[in-house]
Amino acid sequence: MAAADARLLSHSMSPATRDCIARSASRGKTTTETGYSRGSTMSAPIRVLVLTLGLALGTGFLPSPAHATDAESVRLFDSELGKRATALLERAVRHIEQNGEKGAADFSRQANFVDRDLYAYAVRIDGRFLASGGSSAALIGDNVLDYTDIEGKAFFREMIELARAKGGGQVEYRWFNPADSRGDPKLTLFRKVGEVIVAVGFYPPRATPVQARAMLRDAAKAMKADATRALAQFRRLDGPFIHDDLYVFVIDMADGRFLAHGATPALVGSNGYELLDPNGKPIVSEMLKVAAKKGDGELDYSWRNPTTGKVEKKHSYFRAVDGKLVGVGYFQR
Repeated sequence: MAAADARLLSHSMSPATRDCIARSASRGKTTTETGYSRGSTMSAPIRVLVLTLGLALGTGFLPSPAHATDAESVRLFDSELGKRATALLERAVRHIEQNGEKGAADFSRQANFVDRDLYAYAVRIDGRFLASGGSSAALIGDNVLDYTDIEGKAFFREMIELARAKGGGQVEYRWFNPADSRGDPKLTLFRKVGEVIVAVGFYPPRATPVQARAMLRDAAKAMKADATRALAQFRRLDGPFIHDDLYVFVIDMADGRFLAHGATPALVGSNGYELLDPNGKPIVSEMLKVAAKKGDGELDYSWRNPTTGKVEKKHSYFRAVDGKLVGVGYFQR
């Protein structure tokens, strides 16, 4: 292995699993866009080739809330991190537009191109790595065109090909996260300026168990105070009950119908008893059974994380409130 390859692998990890659930075109299909199946005996997720975050990889322009096509993308790019990454990319792009390729060196030495955990970097369309304000500075001077991560994803090549064809876009891979010393999924936004590709990446945020329990407590209080108003708030993307990958879901305990779902509004009105996770687990049935006996509980299952687009392990807390099951969960690392 070349020294340059060793440096790259020291910063990167294997790409996130591609075993996402394929989006179905209609509710009549057993597997739906939420990453669960309805009344199906098939438990294995359907393999997909690309990560979808509202826009298919390679749509060719800088993603933004205005361009997103689903609630998950809107939330991701409208999050604090998404806004900061987009703003930093815009600033870096303007700098290259004004100063040309030589201006890329400033990404490595000027604080203006680093925003806390975010940083700008630049790659020529011939594959030469020009500059970085972060850990990838170890690659400066190398040609990264054929670099791959541990599982073989040539994410730099993918970025360069998209930039040549479309002028910009997004790419997802795993990268060393200095915040927790792990390899986590990272989403990078990029744009081509002349012969230079300017990029900024960020790690989709994750909620904690403490945050999930706190949101459940607040949601239960809101339901008791005014259920109609609370349900409306739970559905609002810009409301107080949707934060990154944290959201509220509500189910009528009498008939199992969804009354609210912060990540997948299409579930509202559907029969939760038919809901199975990718492993065939009857999620709602188990929650309602526990809530009917104890009044509250917890459940582990698999679900699609709205900020990563991946089916991941989820732990949800729930409680009965005036005949309604109110729940909030967090995605486990």
